Amino acid sequence: MVGQAVKGVVLDDSVLFLNSNGDNPNHSLRPATDALLRHLRYSMFRTGISSRLDSSDCKDIIKEKAESHSIDCFSLNAFLTEDDINEIMLSWGDIRNTILYVISSERKDDIKQLIYQGWPVVVLNVQGDGACENLGRICISKLEELPLSICRLNRKAADCSPIVVGYTMKPSRELDFAKRGAFPLYPTDNGLIFLPLTFDLPLSSQLPEVDMILHKATDEILYVELSNSSDLSNKITYSSRMQELQRHIEVHPDLCVLDPLNNIRPVLDRLETQQILLRLEALKSEGCIIRGPYFLKVDNFNEAILVQKLSEAKLTLPCIVKPQVACGVSDAHKMAIIFDVEDLKNLDVPLPAIIQEYVDHSSTLYKFYVLGEKIFHAVKKSTPNISTLTNLNQGVGPLIFDSLKSLPIVNESQQHLEGKSSDKKNKNINIELVQNSANWLQSVLDLSIFGFDVVVEDKSGDHVIVDVNYLPSFKEVPDDIAIPAFWEAIKNKYENFKKASP
Repeated sequence: MVGQAVKGVVLDDSVLFLNSNGDNPNHSLRPATDALLRHLRYSMFRTGISSRLDSSDCKDIIKEKAESHSIDCFSLNAFLTEDDINEIMLSWGDIRNTILYVISSERKDDIKQLIYQGWPVVVLNVQGDGACENLGRICISKLEELPLSICRLNRKAADCSPIVVGYTMKPSRELDFAKRGAFPLYPTDNGLIFLPLTFDLPLSSQLPEVDMILHKATDEILYVELSNSSDLSNKITYSSRMQELQRHIEVHPDLCVLDPLNNIRPVLDRLETQQILLRLEALKSEGCIIRGPYFLKVDNFNEAILVQKLSEAKLTLPCIVKPQVACGVSDAHKMAIIFDVEDLKNLDVPLPAIIQEYVDHSSTLYKFYVLGEKIFHAVKKSTPNISTLTNLNQGVGPLIFDSLKSLPIVNESQQHLEGKSSDKKNKNINIELVQNSANWLQSVLDLSIFGFDVVVEDKSGDHVIVDVNYLPSFKEVPDDIAIPAFWEAIKNKYENFKKASP
């Protein structure tokens, strides 16, 4: 397949099952099957499965997989014929010379037929007998190697040298990005290829193909050690696979990382984030200020002088209580709104914690996304004002919630009444002020892609940044705008990194 990029992939049924003859009674699919089908489907490829197994159970499984992943299914003869090959090529006529056929080495006669017809072939060498090398075709020992093989082919076929971005994040997050077309294995318009890094293969076999690492390291945090010290340095324990990736990055300083783990540390720690936001008040626009919320760090909810400390921190109840650890651990988003000091006793929010000012903002939250040099924002419904919250709560104690799952919000009629009764000095957000703040934050944090939430305080018009996070989904921004900006931010980071390299 010299000189040809891959634009379509057909998986022979022989590579999908643990027993390629379909004789095992459980008809077990290879563990990598679903992940591979997802990668191919959302990587700008035409994808199909060729079905030739006699077992009706196997055929049903193949049909179900094809339907669930919205890919094509071709019913072929027991032995691959020229007509079978022509049928697939006619179905995908627009890319007929760029279709890759993936087949088990056990079907040697079929491999010869494919090669005779000039079809590019990847052979899964399930027996490890070296047969596919003898046939002179690409050989892989595990199905997980296929994306890497495709990446190599597409890189070799590209007119200019594309940048290969190896990425790792939890499957659900990866799927959210992939569904939007963010991670193609085929080069983007600005010359990026996205390779999913898998820890089912040695990183040493994958990273030589990679120019750049994109990670969501917070998905790989196992433990964060917190004590009376506010410093999280060297107290974050990552999974063994993330540690392996870290070690590789450390010994390969020429490998660009978006963004280095040290750079994301401040947004893992709500205290450090708040301390950074304290410096925002120097930014003003026409009498309007932007700032972080007033806050107090606590190590013990039953501290004797806590009321005094709240007053010194300019905090009046109700307040919102958040864990100091902002992400990566199970309870990082477990929060509470407290209405009375008594609510702090035995409060079920992890310590140490941040007690933060609750800002009246008429249930309106502005989500800002920084993607390199581009800044986007969206408006979302948020928690209600203090008076509404107090009426809803009716003095039953703290209002505990998980901010990732369900915020305490009001219905439309309650929100309408709240909007009429609120005394706003400034109803509109000052976009220029927030954009200047975004540029300042990007400079301070040295992050390429991050997000933050802003509310406008009803009475004063103060713009208050209540949250900062790394590599958000930016799902509120339309795909045709967000994804090219995402790619551009990655490309610019790489080019700037190379310029700065000795």
